[in-house]
Amino acid sequence: MTSRLKISSFFDGGNIDVIDATEPDNIRVNIPKDTHSDFYQWFYFRLQGGMGEQCVIRFENAADAAFAGGWEGYQAVASYDRENWFRVPTEYINGVLEITHTPEQDSVYYAYFAPYSYERHLDMVAWAASYEDCITHHIGETAEGRDITMLEISKTQGLAKNIWIIARQHPGETMAEWFIEGLLERLFDESHPMARALLDQCRFYVVPNMNPDGAAHGNLRVNSKGVNLNREWKRATEDRSPEVLAVQKKMSETGVDLFLDIHGDETLPVNFVDGCEGVPNFDQRMADMEAIFDDIFTAVSPDFQSEIGYEKVRYGEETLTVASKWVGNTYRCLSLTLEMPFKDNQNLPDDVVGWSPERSKILGADVLYPIYHVINSEHMKGD
Repeated sequence: MTSRLKISSFFDGGNIDVIDATEPDNIRVNIPKDTHSDFYQWFYFRLQGGMGEQCVIRFENAADAAFAGGWEGYQAVASYDRENWFRVPTEYINGVLEITHTPEQDSVYYAYFAPYSYERHLDMVAWAASYEDCITHHIGETAEGRDITMLEISKTQGLAKNIWIIARQHPGETMAEWFIEGLLERLFDESHPMARALLDQCRFYVVPNMNPDGAAHGNLRVNSKGVNLNREWKRATEDRSPEVLAVQKKMSETGVDLFLDIHGDETLPVNFVDGCEGVPNFDQRMADMEAIFDDIFTAVSPDFQSEIGYEKVRYGEETLTVASKWVGNTYRCLSLTLEMPFKDNQNLPDDVVGWSPERSKILGADVLYPIYHVINSEHMKGD
């Protein structure tokens, strides 16, 4: 008998391999590897034909995923309309990730985190370009020919602080582009005093999606060449990492006074930043600016914290291959990697949606507060 269940992933960002989908309570799948890479963890697929039945989806290769420890305490997301995403019961048992869910409609989508499609990316760029304070720049192309787009946003034509913000070096970390969407919405809100003040003082350079090839392929971590862009900043080449090279070239033209690289973390259930301590040019001024950023962000957003984060690492050969380390060391500026969870924020949990697109957007809007305080601190005067 032919199964009435249908699983598909032949769409932007889709990623799944079906082993067996004969019975709703024993759907067996694998997560495919990233393009030309052994990394894998991102999944995104559609299930049809399971309405009203308890569906159990088993990811049989979960134990060998890039961050298998991230499955502990993780809940997958689901959506009927691809707009509203909610968490579904998920367990990690004996090396197998299991989603147990009874769909209320005939068609349902499951994903590692709420996707951010290339079409939405293009819509966001077009929307941003409709504002007179925004100029779009084509700064390069990916290996597969997709545009690398940078938004330049400012109200001033004169001297200004140069604020660089990039997102989705790791394409499966889709919360990063949701973050950018929220940041842009706040920046373009002409009634908001923080946005007005910053645009009078700063020139923002925003790259919403550093890795559109990887995003289209449904990769977690690499571009279409199988390259992790966030390990290329010391050695970027046109062949391996044109995305990084394009941004570095533009940075050399504009200079950098503050840099944020937006990411998602598979394991830690909190929002945090990782700084530049340990790079050769790190000094007290940079340390003080990091402290200001942490203190102000913690004060304005209960979703941000500074108690939990990455361990400080000693300087080594690989340190300057990471974007925030390379930029901070090169331009002697405040340079941070900002991480959001794939899980929930354990300090302010939401049992229905967990960490979500909406919360990512709010955090993106709120990041303007610490940016404002840093650029108006004594450490930025006279730059």
